[in-house]
Amino acid sequence: SLVLLLSGYTLGVIIGLVSGVCIGWSNSVRYWGMPLLKVVGPIPATAWIPLAMVVAPSAIVSAAGLVALAVWFPVTMLTASGISNTRASYLDVARTLGAGRLYLIFRVAIPAAVPNIFIGLFMGLGASFLTLVVAESVGVKSGLGWYLSWAQGWAEYGKVFAALIIMAAFFSTVMTLLFKLRDRVLVWQKGIIKW
Repeated sequence: SLVLLLSGYTLGVIIGLVSGVCIGWSNSVRYWGMPLLKVVGPIPATAWIPLAMVVAPSAIVSAAGLVALAVWFPVTMLTASGISNTRASYLDVARTLGAGRLYLIFRVAIPAAVPNIFIGLFMGLGASFLTLVVAESVGVKSGLGWYLSWAQGWAEYGKVFAALIIMAAFFSTVMTLLFKLRDRVLVWQKGIIKW
């Protein structure tokens, strides 16, 4: 479960950040990317399970891809929103001081969008947990989701509750680590914004 979650989550975050920055910064990419995002994004990742099982070479690859898809949408939307809502005064000051396009993106727009990006990361983490459990219970022959459905099938309800407790501990640990990362990266917001 941990390998599937981390691989799918990492892949989804990377693709989401890249597509979010491109959509938020470039008008031409936004013109073509936003309609695609509005059509594909709202569909739950779990609805893609039948297609993923046919297209992917293995159940593990399809499960990781579904987790990545679940993470991609909120990260892309909130990154694009943060980038496009960067204050024009920040960009104007940087341009006046001779900043180039890459400097504006990586040193002005992305740091200004970091609070939005973290909101997308948290939303994506919640969606990835749900998708992971469903994907494991359908196709993968190992992990917490598979064990939960196996124990339920044999009416081993003690094992079902044990699996739920392990899931809760596992997911809350990952969430706590993300909170600690956010607190370290956004240390300048301490005392200004209550989370």
